[in-house]
Amino acid sequence: MVSRRHGHGRSWLGWRFVGPFMVVFALVFLAPIAYSIYLSLFRTRLIGGTAFVGAENYLKALQDPQFWAAFGRVAVFLAVQVPIMLFLALLVALAIDSGRLYGAAFFRIAVFLPYAVPAVVATLMWGFMYGTQFGLIGNVNEAFGLSLPDPLSADLVLASIGNIVTWEFVGYNMLIIYSALRVVNPSLYEAAEIDGAGQARIIWAIKLPALRGALVIATIFSIIGSFQLFNEPNVLKTLAPNAITTYFTPNLYAYSLSFEGQQYNYSATVAIVMGVITMIIAYVVQLRGMRKGS
Repeated sequence: MVSRRHGHGRSWLGWRFVGPFMVVFALVFLAPIAYSIYLSLFRTRLIGGTAFVGAENYLKALQDPQFWAAFGRVAVFLAVQVPIMLFLALLVALAIDSGRLYGAAFFRIAVFLPYAVPAVVATLMWGFMYGTQFGLIGNVNEAFGLSLPDPLSADLVLASIGNIVTWEFVGYNMLIIYSALRVVNPSLYEAAEIDGAGQARIIWAIKLPALRGALVIATIFSIIGSFQLFNEPNVLKTLAPNAITTYFTPNLYAYSLSFEGQQYNYSATVAIVMGVITMIIAYVVQLRGMRKGS
């Protein structure tokens, strides 16, 4: 009987440690999701007030051309920007880990430093440089008599945002990859060098396989970040109102619906649909990336 009570007390002791986290997790994560799902099941009309509509908002979202235009835009952004960013982060991490880079510690901090700059500040800074009448592009055009294309035009604004995001997050992803390289057993490198393997062979046969998990994590984070794209287009919207619409990205669309259109129910629906799509894509990438022999 004593041992049973002792075991029961130990089980409750574990819940005492986990309990505060579970309470905070429920309040800041589960409760907002539950409330968003609740909002998505209703619709507010000018006549009749708020009424339960079930899945009607979801059917509307799946047929909404503005939502799918926003989704297609971030999908293109993901397909182009993320591989470039991760490739640059991989190159920097390999260069620092090689031990042949002069001032590696300073270079590592310098590459990571843009991540410490708030996204709004970084976007404002780049937005000023992109300006053709008041910024760096305009000054270059005036000084050299050039006519450089407007980075904030409708054709180039997505690429300009991709440049800002890449500048911000190369260092963050570099740190993830570099941390994975630091746990590789140095004896593997020594054995490979004894066998006559060069640096290229060591990278291909030892380092890249060891980085699979880190690259999968960085890819998943980048996928989530791409589908959540909001700060950069929202800040640049005042500088490029003709290029960045209210449905430029799904998050910007949901924000505009809620705070500008007062369509809280449909805004919650768009956010939930986008969250489910993001979760599915991230899960598929994780399964594919961690599959043995892939």
